[in-house]
Amino acid sequence: MKNNTVARPAFARHLLAAGLVTSLALVTACTKSEDDSGKSTSTAQQDDAGQQVASPSTDSGPTCTVDAYGGGKLDLKGATVGFSQSEKEANPFRIAETASIKAEAQKRGIELLTANAQSQFSKQISDVQDLIAKGANLLVIAPLNSDGWEPVLRAAGAKHIPIVTIDRKINATACKDYVSFIGSDFVQQGQRAADQMIEATGGKGEIAILLGAAGNNVTTERTKGFEDRIKEKAPGLKIVFRQTGEFAREKGQSVTENLIQSKPGITGIYAENDEMGLGAVNALKGAGKKPGDVKIVTIDGTRNAVQAIVDGWIYGVIESNPRFGPLAFQTLDTFTQGGKVGQDIVIQDSSYAKGNAQTDLGKAY
Repeated sequence: MKNNTVARPAFARHLLAAGLVTSLALVTACTKSEDDSGKSTSTAQQDDAGQQVASPSTDSGPTCTVDAYGGGKLDLKGATVGFSQSEKEANPFRIAETASIKAEAQKRGIELLTANAQSQFSKQISDVQDLIAKGANLLVIAPLNSDGWEPVLRAAGAKHIPIVTIDRKINATACKDYVSFIGSDFVQQGQRAADQMIEATGGKGEIAILLGAAGNNVTTERTKGFEDRIKEKAPGLKIVFRQTGEFAREKGQSVTENLIQSKPGITGIYAENDEMGLGAVNALKGAGKKPGDVKIVTIDGTRNAVQAIVDGWIYGVIESNPRFGPLAFQTLDTFTQGGKVGQDIVIQDSSYAKGNAQTDLGKAY
């Protein structure tokens, strides 16, 4: 990393302590999905929807500093940040995630280079290599897969370029190959989804899982959390169907159409993201089912999924907050000034159910 330290106000040294304790709100409303029915969310409604850190203290887990990572201090305002998005921005989660990164970079006056891998892992690797070649001093990466990052890590390591990953982890060594991971506790998300499914079904019946895309920690951990909690708390609930919907609405619909044919008495469906859950809703409507005939629990917190709770098609949604911009840049700022940052920065996620879906619809993205 280039050593081009610029004098900064004394408060910058304390950004970690201040920032990781407070709520970080995105100041602009997220872009609507292609399938949004025209509902809009005002900036004021979004102000309390920013990410909060579940464990803000750097004493609660392993930390990283610029001295431990290698390289020199850096003024973030004088740096170029590269952002690599993993998937096309049709999924509301990715729309909100990218909007948050861009908004925070603009707010801070930072030069931002962006790339979108369009759900192609080989393209994401070449994208990040290209960001490095274009002069990125720091990298924020939303990984498509957890494995296969060695070419990028070698290139970034040679130049001491700090990397923060968001939403998904990479299988590498923190504070050596990358600085920090910022994201949700995905095992806990699966557990909370299981609790909602148990409540919805009374703990009895046959349920299906629409798995996320293979090859990343989100799918693995959301599955583990859900299955372990069902086994522990509801032995009367039998998981009789598992198939990937690849985190996509169309795939979730086609998989659910097959599910209805093979398991017509299915009681509930756990979709590991909202898009697959909304695809399942489409399949159930096409099969002549009524709202609530099959209990659906999903993860993400998109506006369309929360509206589906209001409409009776989805029972509950566990939030996975995509507004990473403020926390990602604050982490980089603290790190490049020589402060400690957590190697794993876990955010708090809320949830939606019949009791709060209508009133909290404005917080969804």
